[in-house]
Amino acid sequence: MERSLAGKVLAITGAGSGIGRGLAVEAARRGAIVAISDVNEAGLAETAALLASAGARASHQRVDVAQRDDVYAWRDAVHADHGRVDAIINNAGVSLTDTIAEMDWQDLEWIVGVNFWGVVHGTKAFLPDLLAQRSGWVVNVSSIFGMISLPTQGAYNATKFAVRGFTEALVAETEGSGVTVCSVHPGGIKTNIVRSSRFRRGRRPGDDRERLVRQFDEKMARTTPERCAEIILDGMQRGEPRILVGQDAKLIDALQRVTPRRYRDVLARLERLTGG
Repeated sequence: MERSLAGKVLAITGAGSGIGRGLAVEAARRGAIVAISDVNEAGLAETAALLASAGARASHQRVDVAQRDDVYAWRDAVHADHGRVDAIINNAGVSLTDTIAEMDWQDLEWIVGVNFWGVVHGTKAFLPDLLAQRSGWVVNVSSIFGMISLPTQGAYNATKFAVRGFTEALVAETEGSGVTVCSVHPGGIKTNIVRSSRFRRGRRPGDDRERLVRQFDEKMARTTPERCAEIILDGMQRGEPRILVGQDAKLIDALQRVTPRRYRDVLARLERLTGG
């Protein structure tokens, strides 16, 4: 049964741009109270201004999700500002393009800190209150790259597979608790995640950041953040444990099920046919 978001308090990480901003604006449109966070204060302020101009009830705070104390302090602030929380949407994420052999420890620790530990921190901080009130949602944003692996995306794949495994275990653990847990797997979304990524080495000689950004923008990013937010919130309200965003995500999910050992060959062939 679909549950209304009207009057519910949703805490959303990574809300300074992209999917997080789309989630905040769409949740507010559906009548939710939103508590948003991001490490990027300028982007966070822009989202807060959008919410204010729409007359939404909202609060915002700078949070580095890789820092456990930041997340717990934000949890306390959300309760102080709004009296309760009904959902945590762990959306904050970053990307890294590099080979496993050559990536350095600093980059690896950075991406694991944000993409994996950020989800763990958010879940652990907010889950006890949701369990105590026997209602609410935990929504963790993985990726379609949490289902398939590609060269130079090893670190990103590792974090997104980890989010998927962590979340699917939580789905089982919370059965019958009144808390709904969702794992989200977007395909190509029109955000700045690739443009703002750390690019070290591409798959082929001559690859550079601009080529990667251009390929993503022109051939992979098929879904807007606004439409992505609608799909996520619809799935969350319906209680779907796995939410696939975009036809590309659905296609890739089906492909890895049908041919788990050969999907990379199929994807490489498609890339050549489209001039990638």
